Amino acid sequence: MTRQLFVTTALPYANGPLHLGHIMEYIQADIWVRNQRMMGNSVHFVCADDVHGAPVMIAAEKAGLTPQEFVAQIAAQRKQYLDGFHIAFDNWHSTDGIENHQLSQDIYRKLKAAGFITSKVIEQFYDPVKNMFLADRYIKGECPKCHAKDQYGDSCEVCSAVYAPTELIKPYSVLTGAAPVMKSSEHFFFQLSNPQCVEFLRAWAIDGHRLQSEVANKAREWLDGENGLGDWDISRDAPYFGIEIPDQPGKYFYVWLDAPVGYLASLKNYFSKTGQDFDAFMADPATEQIHFIGKDITYFHTLFWPAMLKFSGYKTPDRVYVHGFVTVSGEKMSKSRGTGISPLKYLDIGMNPEWLRYYLAAKLNAKVEDIDFSAEDFTARINADLVGKYINIASRAAGFISKRFNGKVNTAWASNEDEFLMDLRSIATEVQSYYEGREFGKALRTIMEKADTINAYVDSNKPWVLAKDPLNDAMLQEVCSRLLESFRLLTLYLKPVLPQLAEQVESWLGIAPMNWKDVVTVLPDGHQIAPYQHLLTRVEPALFDALFAAQEEEIVAQENKIEELSEEITIDDFAKIDLRIAHIVNCEAVEGSDKLLRLTLDIGEGRTRNVFSGIKSAYQPEQLIGKFTVMVANLAPRKMKFGISEGMVLAASAADEKANPGLYIMEPWPGAAPGMRVR
Repeated sequence: MTRQLFVTTALPYANGPLHLGHIMEYIQADIWVRNQRMMGNSVHFVCADDVHGAPVMIAAEKAGLTPQEFVAQIAAQRKQYLDGFHIAFDNWHSTDGIENHQLSQDIYRKLKAAGFITSKVIEQFYDPVKNMFLADRYIKGECPKCHAKDQYGDSCEVCSAVYAPTELIKPYSVLTGAAPVMKSSEHFFFQLSNPQCVEFLRAWAIDGHRLQSEVANKAREWLDGENGLGDWDISRDAPYFGIEIPDQPGKYFYVWLDAPVGYLASLKNYFSKTGQDFDAFMADPATEQIHFIGKDITYFHTLFWPAMLKFSGYKTPDRVYVHGFVTVSGEKMSKSRGTGISPLKYLDIGMNPEWLRYYLAAKLNAKVEDIDFSAEDFTARINADLVGKYINIASRAAGFISKRFNGKVNTAWASNEDEFLMDLRSIATEVQSYYEGREFGKALRTIMEKADTINAYVDSNKPWVLAKDPLNDAMLQEVCSRLLESFRLLTLYLKPVLPQLAEQVESWLGIAPMNWKDVVTVLPDGHQIAPYQHLLTRVEPALFDALFAAQEEEIVAQENKIEELSEEITIDDFAKIDLRIAHIVNCEAVEGSDKLLRLTLDIGEGRTRNVFSGIKSAYQPEQLIGKFTVMVANLAPRKMKFGISEGMVLAASAADEKANPGLYIMEPWPGAAPGMRVR
């Protein structure tokens, strides 16, 4: 029976390029989808950019763009990644599309009508320097559970705890480094604590086919924890880039409410282009809704998302497939540490995208396990499996068929009782099952075991020896035809993983695109193939030298990247800024702040000044005592949590402070004295 599938991957956040982890997830889902289509099932495979929230708003502001302009630039880059790695989404949309606005507001209205929305005035962190309420991801501090440092305001990356930002120990604003203050604001909540929600989620999560066992166990922990589920804060205050909450001016949906709705919105947008009925499709009991996600967003997809859908009357997910992270040579990916791999650099230096598809597939399984990328392992797998075993079969047979038999194969031997054929076909159901169950590594091992058997047939029949005597032509043609038929079947088995290579093989063999039903067919007797052209090259270790060298160059370039120059000013504008040489009389850490140092400065006034500076990450207090620097002397004093700051010292940094967090205070040449003016 034909299945009707709606498949998504997690929506990448629109604040930067795609990384190897994104590509791994897309390849995993793409392989699964291609297998379904080869089985004759109907699949709608969609994704979108997740564009809302404070991070995009702030990044756009820094770039001098509107949020819409900023995310449009990011979205324009996606196609080169997806096409480059043969990832065949049917539709790519944006969570700022009209469909997402409509669906998010509709879900909210239905949840409110059903009694699952409540509101209350809460104390919320507010940045007194930036003059805005702080989104969770713009607050950092010490995790209240495991006490890991520098954790975000909504969840801990070390222990996976989920908490309110106000629970953080020693919080600070990521935007300015200032200690946030508390301000009152009315917020809206989805009542996850409602007994109906808890009862539904407990039944939904323990369904044996819906979640992997380790994911279901984690969901039970959250549900049955000491305090159970808390209500979910779904609102944010202006200024905020997002979707407005109906009838609540100045209030917006928290990005994690509208982001997963983007799955539905992308499908609706796709159906609007193809003339299909979105409402009828989603209401059809035969429709299966399937999500591929990373383990870091499990909480949202196994609690918030299904509950939102259930109690607003929408279809709940049938399956949520969770995968682990990608590490590089055993280390967590980090561009700044040189352990990240840029997918575009991979493509730009000429590395075959299907090498990566095969390598990742060979390491993927149905568990929530991290997979490690190793250059040595990569090279060995591609050269041994794909080239040494699989491609070797075609290259050993094709030349003889073309040169000795005018490109024509002999398949008169190919009856359904032929043991050679029966053996080749025997793994088809097993391989299909492995693809269905996301056990891609097992599928490829099974295929390569069969490739070993076929190569043993090559060695035992030695076509190069048969070719020496024309009396052996009939046997030579049959042996080589058997090898080409076996190569065709191996290509069919590998097609979900290697779609472009399969297309090349189909063109060379002169056959229609293969599906699983073609397992029981053979090349017709006398069928003519085209002259053989090499299908796949070996991996040369020098390519990895180039890949990692390119990565290092990118890191250095990013570290040294300067900001664009500010708009032009006049000499009169500059003259308004009073820059003075300052002697750092004393310097000390500020208790309660992870960012600030307290500087005592002498600028020749007959008194000292107290200045707070966010340079603690770069300097120890004892490094600065006795040094000279430059300060803005006529800046209005500013009241801070820790005291009055009477000026500002000058420091330089890279354009991207995340890529290069270094700070460098200005230091004059010897001879400069306190109070001298910088002109």
